[in-house]
Amino acid sequence: MAVTDPLGDLLTRIRNGQRARKDSVLSPSSKLRVRVLDVLQREGYIRGYSEEQMGPAAGVRIELKYFEGQPAIKHVARVSKPGRRVYSGSQDLPRVMNGLGITIVSTPRGVLSDAEAREQNVGGEVLAEVF
Repeated sequence: MAVTDPLGDLLTRIRNGQRARKDSVLSPSSKLRVRVLDVLQREGYIRGYSEEQMGPAAGVRIELKYFEGQPAIKHVARVSKPGRRVYSGSQDLPRVMNGLGITIVSTPRGVLSDAEAREQNVGGEVLAEVF
């Protein structure tokens, strides 16, 4: 069955894996998914990821992170959806939990966190928010 929102599928797999206290989850691979995982790893929300084969297609195994038995990601939500895209300029990027969380943004310079996008003075499509 075809997935209409691959990024939403990735975030849901991470959310469900952490609620089930899994060490890792497996997801199909794509360039966008890998770039989002890069941001999550840089910001310390996941331990890491590795490329893996899922039958005939490529996949990504995501190592989930816990702190004192609690998931590192308390909340993850898709902001820009296939039915309603959300764009923001560099100065108007939303702050999550007053700066404690991150917003993942797809910019012309790649997929960045909101702090990196502000630093580089670029805006783009607001993909997700994480805290």
